[in-house]
Amino acid sequence: MERVSDIPESFARSADRAQVNDYDSFAEAYAAENENNFVNAYYERPAMLALAGDVAGRRILDAGCGSGPLTAALRDRGAVVTGIDASAGMLVLARRRLGDDVALHAVDLRDRLPFVDGAFDDVVASLVLHYLEDWGPTLAELRRVLRPGGRLIASVEHPFVAYTFQDPRPDYFATTSYSFEWTFNGRSVPMRFWRKPLHAMTDAFTTAGFRLTAISEPQPDPAARELFPDDFHDLSTRTTFLFFVVEVPPSAVGSDD
Repeated sequence: MERVSDIPESFARSADRAQVNDYDSFAEAYAAENENNFVNAYYERPAMLALAGDVAGRRILDAGCGSGPLTAALRDRGAVVTGIDASAGMLVLARRRLGDDVALHAVDLRDRLPFVDGAFDDVVASLVLHYLEDWGPTLAELRRVLRPGGRLIASVEHPFVAYTFQDPRPDYFATTSYSFEWTFNGRSVPMRFWRKPLHAMTDAFTTAGFRLTAISEPQPDPAARELFPDDFHDLSTRTTFLFFVVEVPPSAVGSDD
């Protein structure tokens, strides 16, 4: 079996917890689809990287790193990246991609993170928060491991998608779960997500002690215009994901370090 990382047993056990969305069961198929498809490779990841900006030398936690495509992109831009994910299968794929120069840990985002306070300059959370009913404990931990002035850059399914395009239409102001099936190589995989109104998302960030600095609804990468003409036009006229940049306020003594 391929090595993922050397981590405390208490945190390794969290990866064995039964998952509602069992990525281990379709890790290879999901990683292959995610690698070069339109929504991930030409919309979501470019938007995350653009919001991150110049990351050279920054210590970044990729929270929910999956097979590591965003982790690799950040590393290639000069960041010192650590990846965590609840799926052991995804972490095996990430290790194959990243080699031994990136620390990878099996961690469920509902658990305490195995890092000291202020360990990171940035956290990226790419399409992971919408798997959680309660963002509070997770955001509190992400804030804890960020230094003063550090950023959390997160993407989630846009609430307009979660509410507007479902029939019957749910109560917008309620936090409720919804399910659908992804299909990979002819196999259907059940998935469950949690929909929240926009104000509940921003309230969760501020309650955890973050300061909101940006909400973004980006356009797809222009490079996709020729590769995916129909998808490009569709996503250029409607939104799919919502992106946040929030930061830990600088320390009271005024230091940005």
